[in-house]
Amino acid sequence: MNIEHDYLRLLKDILDNGVKKEDRTGTGTISVFGRQIRHKMSEGFPLLTTKKMPFKTITTELLWFLRGDTNIKFLVDNNCHIWDGDAYKAYEQWYEHMSKTTPFTVPKKFTQDELIKAISLDAYHAEHFGELGPIYGKQWRKWSYEAGEINKGGIDQITNLINDLKTNPDSRRLMVNAWNVGEIDQMTLPPCHYGFQVYTRKTTREEKITNPGKYRAISLMWNQRSVDTFLGLPFNIASYGLLLTILAKEVNMIPDELIGNLGDVHLYSNHIEQAKEQITREPMKLPELWCLDEYHYLTDEELVGPIPFDEKIEKFRPDFFTMHNYEAHPHIKAPLSN
Repeated sequence: MNIEHDYLRLLKDILDNGVKKEDRTGTGTISVFGRQIRHKMSEGFPLLTTKKMPFKTITTELLWFLRGDTNIKFLVDNNCHIWDGDAYKAYEQWYEHMSKTTPFTVPKKFTQDELIKAISLDAYHAEHFGELGPIYGKQWRKWSYEAGEINKGGIDQITNLINDLKTNPDSRRLMVNAWNVGEIDQMTLPPCHYGFQVYTRKTTREEKITNPGKYRAISLMWNQRSVDTFLGLPFNIASYGLLLTILAKEVNMIPDELIGNLGDVHLYSNHIEQAKEQITREPMKLPELWCLDEYHYLTDEELVGPIPFDEKIEKFRPDFFTMHNYEAHPHIKAPLSN
């Protein structure tokens, strides 16, 4: 049994026990509250097989977070469009305001596709309409106590976490938080997965034999207030599995257990038939994650001395991480509610 079985049981739990609730998108949901899923990374990488998953898109979003980026230009340039709707929603609010205050100077309104194309091609549109506010990347890499310009410096929680893992791996304070109450009102969307904690232990004798040179194992537990179970949760599972792998590689540990603590766990009303179809499918063997060695993408000049993580992450590209032996059932199409 692996996380995919947990996930399918969760879909059935919502279908059987979910209560109807309204939501900010106006779509409507059925929902349960307070669930947990777990996975041992030794059983394979947690990319679902009961529907085809776009691993490159998942990887691109995580690297975007880790870079401390909050502008969708990086996503668009890498053909990742999961935040397009949020950017367009913010643009529509801007356009409505401009239409009321300066109706004679406001330009023709873009469609969503036109806006995304403009962001990809034009620095002006990227700067003004690609920015999503102080969301995940800003909080992970530049947390600040005072509201201000989102690109100003702050506390680099990811770098601090890596340093603490190397110097005090038994600490109970190995945490990263995205729920910055002082900046939530500036975010296009408040964080759904609002924080994570890591935990390490000494490796067993058997683990040392199969993983020579690695003396500790690392687990990750993330907390999520709102869970779009059909579309969002499979992304979250794979994303945090990848984050756990990246952290483990950086601190020379074995990826151990992945745990998700889930709050409002829901299916949108237009995802119910898709969920019913997915639970009829038999899970396949989970794939393996292949990562480029961290030195393969550095020049000879850059190899002088240790490379800080905040410099390395700027050089990571989505194609540094690939799935091996990934077999999956066909994709199941479902609309995204923004």
